[in-house]
Amino acid sequence: MTAQPAFDLIFRNALLRSSAAPVDIGVKDGRIAAIEPHLACEAVEIDVGGHLALPGFVDTHIHLDKACLLDRCEHNHGSLGDAIRAVSAMKRDFSVDDVHARGAKVIERAIVHGTTRMRTHVEIDPRIGLRSFEAVKALKHDYAWALDLSLCVFPQEGLTNDPGAEELLIQALRDGGEVIGGCPYTDTDPNAHLARIFDLAQEFDIDVDLHLDFDLDPSWWHLDEVCRQTERRNYQGRVAIGHATKLSALPPERMKAATAQLAKAGVAVTVLPATDLYLMGRDATHNAPRGLTPAHKLVDNGVLCSVATNNVLNPFTPFGDASLLRMANFYANVAHASVNDFDTCLDLVTELPARLMNLGDYGIKIGNPADLIVLDTQDSRFAIAELPDIVMGFKSGRQTFERQRPTLFSPRS
Repeated sequence: MTAQPAFDLIFRNALLRSSAAPVDIGVKDGRIAAIEPHLACEAVEIDVGGHLALPGFVDTHIHLDKACLLDRCEHNHGSLGDAIRAVSAMKRDFSVDDVHARGAKVIERAIVHGTTRMRTHVEIDPRIGLRSFEAVKALKHDYAWALDLSLCVFPQEGLTNDPGAEELLIQALRDGGEVIGGCPYTDTDPNAHLARIFDLAQEFDIDVDLHLDFDLDPSWWHLDEVCRQTERRNYQGRVAIGHATKLSALPPERMKAATAQLAKAGVAVTVLPATDLYLMGRDATHNAPRGLTPAHKLVDNGVLCSVATNNVLNPFTPFGDASLLRMANFYANVAHASVNDFDTCLDLVTELPARLMNLGDYGIKIGNPADLIVLDTQDSRFAIAELPDIVMGFKSGRQTFERQRPTLFSPRS
């Protein structure tokens, strides 16, 4: 053992995905200061016991403002349009306190399920005004001790066809909006919608994260225009599209061409398994299509991808617990992922979404914040397959939660 500088905290025997054997992680002033076996230093110690340590899950696409609404509506909404109309009617009555309370419920679930970074999409339009935005800004502040929350503001119900929406969007961008989104398929002029979103992105020097091509008809789409705008404005690596379920309906040659187009333009794809599977193919009488774009195959061909939560307990998705590990497992099941794909499926909720969000300080690396979670497994290859418990979490070296392992009471004991 060699002498080491003083640490505030040492994680002992932590298995990293990059290490063949457990290592120690030294933390100083909330940041990782050393990663090596057998650190010699007097400090507070936490023995990880050879279990897997990750830097936390990254949720690139969730809607905190319209979560937990099932008690307010009869859930008989069968299509995307039905869900949009149902929430549009309800959000007129949302208050700041109401959105904050529902969003807090989801954030707290996400924290104990291991999420440390999150991008929430917030609807901005004349019906809701800036009430949801104000609530989510407060959530960002209130839960900064456990989770970094980024705000993507967007017009869900159109832009060029919704007078007053753009002015509100600009106001939100001036007051803390960090990413801009769009939803061209709800606008009467989709290309103008996209052009204006990119204009604002450049004006405020922020990334773009769009809802796009959310159906199963590949005879038309907005993907071409998004790629054209991205390349024309030199925005490669700063644009993501969510859903993109049309890609799942492409025959192999068209899928190959679309994959090459996305990779060349530097446009990332976020797959949202719960919502995509719930809303797509609902009119099929049998042999219903899955409507799930194969993110792990896109990754293998040079497209940056993530898997994320999207909606929780509302007309778009009447399920959800904000667990990204469960979502990645769900995705792997439906997408026919093989054992050889399991590492990529774990990447889809960790390293890859961190790249999508351009998070320069993500990962268990010297100099980065000491954000990590511990999974009850000693083999990273099977984290997706086993769905192990997430037993503890830390933000900047401070413990944020602990989950007690269950105890079995055998009749022989």
